[in-house]
Order: sequence, then C-alpha cells, then structure tokens
Amino acid sequence: MFFNKKLCQYFLHDKNIAKKIVNSISFKESKTIVEIGPGMGILTQYLLLNNKNIFLIEIDKKYVEYLKIKYPIIKNNIFNKNFLIWNPKDFFLDSFTLIGNFPYKISSQILFKIIKYREYIPECIGMFQKEVADRITSRNKSYGKLSVIMQAFYKIEYLFTVNNTVFIPKPKVKSAVVRMLKRKDNFLIKEDIFIKIVKTAFLYRRKKLYNSLKKLSLSSEFYKNPLLKKRVEQLSVNDFILLASF
Repeated sequence: MFFNKKLCQYFLHDKNIAKKIVNSISFKESKTIVEIGPGMGILTQYLLLNNKNIFLIEIDKKYVEYLKIKYPIIKNNIFNKNFLIWNPKDFFLDSFTLIGNFPYKISSQILFKIIKYREYIPECIGMFQKEVADRITSRNKSYGKLSVIMQAFYKIEYLFTVNNTVFIPKPKVKSAVVRMLKRKDNFLIKEDIFIKIVKTAFLYRRKKLYNSLKKLSLSSEFYKNPLLKKRVEQLSVNDFILLASF
C-alpha cells in the first residue's frame, strides 16, 4: 500500500464500516453506482454484491491498475480521472448513486460538483471530515453558506461517526458518513442568483441582509422583502429559497 500525501489519501481498512456505508445506499432511485476514490476497493467489493453496473473514478494511476486486476468484471468501467473535472456525460450516464470516502482537503469542491450535476445524482453516500458533515447537516455554530446551499438542493442525513482508528494512515480528525437525497420541491430555485445571495450574505454576516445584499443591485421588489431586515443567522434554508424567488 502506497500513500500520496498530496492527494490526502487515507484508506479505510475496517470491513464492518465498509459494509455499513454500502448498506446505507437505498438503490431506489438508481441502478448505477459511481464510486469516487476507491483506492484499494474496500467499498467496491461490497458494491459488487448488489450491482454490476458500477463505475470507479480514481485519480491515482497505480490504484487504477490494481483495481483492474482485482475486479476484472468491471475493468472497463475503471477510469483514471479527476472527479472535479469529470463530466457524467463522458460516460453517457443519466442517473446514478454517488458514493465515496472523499478526501478532506477538497470536500467543499466535491459538494459544489454534486450541486452542479445534481440532475444526474439523486443520491449520494459520502464520508467526510466530521466537521464538514456537521456543517452540512445541522444549524449549529458551523451553520454557513455550505449548509444553506447543500440543504437547499438535497435532504441530508447524518448517518454515523467514524473514528480515525479505522484508517491507514490514521488521520488526526474523525470522519462521518452522510446520505444526501435530491429534493424534488425546489425546482423553482434560480440557482445562480440563489448561490450569489447566500455567498454574499455570509460574506457580510455581521450586517443586516439589506445592507449586505444591496451590493447585488437586484430588483426593487427584492429589496422590499421583510426578510432583509434580519441578519443571516436568523434565516432558514427556506427563507433563502424565498429570497431567490423574487
């Protein structure tokens, strides 16, 4: 086993945790699975028990070659690619469940990638740094732009905490597994303006929303919204959705 520090590689070695992660997939929305960063394939072996239509995307070439030997049945579906610049259209996919033990250092980039391609991803089971999982699943002290944006497009459930002892090498932080199911009640969201409003509001979170968002030069009707008299922490995810609908 070889580790690439630049890629922030931590390999899960606990088979019970791997089974638990795979068993968290509903399989109701999609029969196709895309696994990101499979490494040595600890999740893959259990995915194959339920589904043969599996695609693996691995950025580290040496593990791509290893996986093709270990799992010859899907060798043509194993690709040496960077998920952050990958497009589902490259594989002619129209719907799939996304799963992976996601690298800590690019968690936010992965989440925004999921938002970008959400029409293809009705479900995602992901292991993140616990701090990130807390942020995207709850309104606590870490409530921020990532919380609002993710919860606007997905129903997110915190499934379980994963201790650092089940990884090689052992990271300094705990991890957590979350399940994301695409919301079907937000089709009216104007994505560009919604994300712009959320990012700007949290950038100037000490100000009342009217003062922070006036920089966006939106419609006069927008600035009459009574929600703008509040500060960002006082708004729910649905409040932000309402703001973006003006």
